Amino acid sequence: MVEHVAGKTCVPLNPQRLVVLGVPTMANALALEVKPVGTTLYFDNIPPYLEGKLDGIKTVGTNQQPNLEKILTLTPDLIITLNDWGASYNQLSQIAPTVVDDWQGYPSWKEHFNFVAEVLGQTEAAKQIWANYEQRIQKLRAALGDQYREIEVSYMYLCCGGISIDLKNSFSGMILDEVGLSRPPTQDLENDSGLVILSEELLTDIDGDVIFISVDEDNDSENMLKQLKQKPLWNKLKAVQQGRVYTVNLQTWRGGNPLAAYAVIDDLFKYLVANQDS
Repeated sequence: MVEHVAGKTCVPLNPQRLVVLGVPTMANALALEVKPVGTTLYFDNIPPYLEGKLDGIKTVGTNQQPNLEKILTLTPDLIITLNDWGASYNQLSQIAPTVVDDWQGYPSWKEHFNFVAEVLGQTEAAKQIWANYEQRIQKLRAALGDQYREIEVSYMYLCCGGISIDLKNSFSGMILDEVGLSRPPTQDLENDSGLVILSEELLTDIDGDVIFISVDEDNDSENMLKQLKQKPLWNKLKAVQQGRVYTVNLQTWRGGNPLAAYAVIDDLFKYLVANQDS
């Protein structure tokens, strides 16, 4: 019996036909070596950290519009969803036992992983995954040494026609903080969503000694980046002047799960640690 935001549900001890509505949930299950039979997706191109891992998993729509008919055809024995995303608990629970996590956005990614581990009966495996995560964090901290103590690292992404920066309590922000990397003052703070959307006039708010930047898959975001690079403010950024702007995968840096976290740490090794084999 599992308590969740929509009530209490009796779930199978070893689910064989798991359906998840949400990429973080899916990746959490994969990290725990439980492969879903169905999932919703919000991207067209599979991010590098999930390549080869989604074979055999059916897509059952998007987070906003899960396809109940497709879910039904998969005959799930358990459904995990987030805060009633796109489909009501009542509808889903008529198909299979359903649990709903109180997802509070990417600031709650660690809590969500632990919730999925509890639902799947994989709490011991989860402890090992957190131990592996901490080992990777400490390895990177040691490799960085003191050279990055005074350096500010910024992360921005272009999506949906806007410029966003992830704050200290975002997914990437938590990783950067645990590694011991400083953030620019405008990013060294928290809010409920873990992010701030900027106008082009506030481009200097993304400034740092190092900038990691992600671009969404759509052409508008690619064009927006090209336009930004032609702005006088862009060339005034410290990281631009020093040639320390690095492009990273958006779905990875906003993945909200341990598999994505491992990949973010690998990126930090790649771009910040000279001659270091991650």
